[in-house]
Amino acid sequence: MKLNTLKPADGARQERKRVGRGIGSGLGKTAGRGHKGSFARSGKGKIKPGFEGGQMPMQRRLPKIGFASLKKHDTAEVLLYRLDTLPAGEVDFAALRAAKLVPASARQAKVVKKGEISKSFVLKGVLATAGAKAAIEAAGGRVAAAEAGE
Repeated sequence: MKLNTLKPADGARQERKRVGRGIGSGLGKTAGRGHKGSFARSGKGKIKPGFEGGQMPMQRRLPKIGFASLKKHDTAEVLLYRLDTLPAGEVDFAALRAAKLVPASARQAKVVKKGEISKSFVLKGVLATAGAKAAIEAAGGRVAAAEAGE
């Protein structure tokens, strides 16, 4: 094998179709573009996504519905029984984040009543549901009044 004898495999390369070269070529005059219309024009063959030929497009016919609150994703839920993994005493948002009970994306935390606790906790700067607050107080702890949630 020599470099000067290398060539592509049969059928691997095709000659490009030369259009618009007279009647005898079979692709003269309109060059395979038909008559008139946007696809017959030079540089105008593309239509925008969602364009329906002038008819009112689907995304404009349908009503705008729904709303996604960003605040919903800012608050992390902390289950009550997971608090028992922390040492008893004062618990704030930084302590919950250090214990990896809340994700890094959360801006605030709320304790939800699920399970039981045996230790006494003082929640500061952390929200709590009414049931969770009652369970914490029953275990000898308390929730700071200003930060108490629903």
